[in-house]
Amino acid sequence: MNIRKGNPEDMKSVLGLIQELAIFEKEPDAVVITEEDLVRDGFGEKPLFQVFVAEIDSDENEGGKEIVGIALYYYRYSTWKGKTIHLEDLIVKEKMRGTGLGSALYSEIMKQGKRDNVRRVEWNVLDWNTPAVKFYENSGAKILDEWRVVQMDETGINSFLEKL
Repeated sequence: MNIRKGNPEDMKSVLGLIQELAIFEKEPDAVVITEEDLVRDGFGEKPLFQVFVAEIDSDENEGGKEIVGIALYYYRYSTWKGKTIHLEDLIVKEKMRGTGLGSALYSEIMKQGKRDNVRRVEWNVLDWNTPAVKFYENSGAKILDEWRVVQMDETGINSFLEKL
């Protein structure tokens, strides 16, 4: 297994893993981004995200490499803490779960946080994803029960603005 920074050529595989995660999270039709979106947004003049990819040697890829996991993150700013990292998704291909690959990607994010001198790394986890919750708790992460995730989708934004 090799973990490295992703590049534009990896985005087809990254999108495949994002789609696999959407199926796992019971929202198979929720992914609307494209490979082109990922290339533009991650590797343009002002990248909106960075990504680590985990690859293995693959017989399926004619002896080449296969991307079997990703950790996609971006920087945020906290009025209380300063620079932080938001881990948007840590995805491991189903056939690779339980191999330590997820732990290796998670460790890489924490190392990146240390290199960048951030004061916090944060992410979301679904409450029913018990293996992930236990993993994060065992790593020393705090799961904040009193905070709620708040989102407004495109329809909500449009409805809100129409009322102004």
